[in-house]
Amino acid sequence: MSKVVSLRFHDRQFARLRRFARRLGRTPSETGALLVEEALRRAEFAHIDFRDSPAGRQAYIIGTGLAVWEVVLIARHYDVDEARTAAHLEWPIAKVRAALLYAAAFPQEIDEILEELADTDLAALTRMVPETAAFVVR
Repeated sequence: MSKVVSLRFHDRQFARLRRFARRLGRTPSETGALLVEEALRRAEFAHIDFRDSPAGRQAYIIGTGLAVWEVVLIARHYDVDEARTAAHLEWPIAKVRAALLYAAAFPQEIDEILEELADTDLAALTRMVPETAAFVVR
């Protein structure tokens, strides 16, 4: 069930919201709800931020170029071992743990992305995300 909440915006704020909504292909109301949800998730999960990507808005690890789903994908190659994943990424373990905790809280969001990737070949993925690189985990 959803609730209606009335918010009062200054003209400049609403103009910015409307521009952002247009860029996302959403209404100002939908965009406002999205931004509130993202702010709540940022407050609840350390090291998480949201960015636009070729695949839409996604959760990223702050200070890195990796989306949460990318960290999860790498972690799965290491049997979700936080220490080995952190060593591979050369990150503090806290950032890997943050990604895995976020993914555990929102599994559908992450699983949908990973399922789409399973159906995408490397050439198509590289066209969408030019910085894509394949690597082998031993």
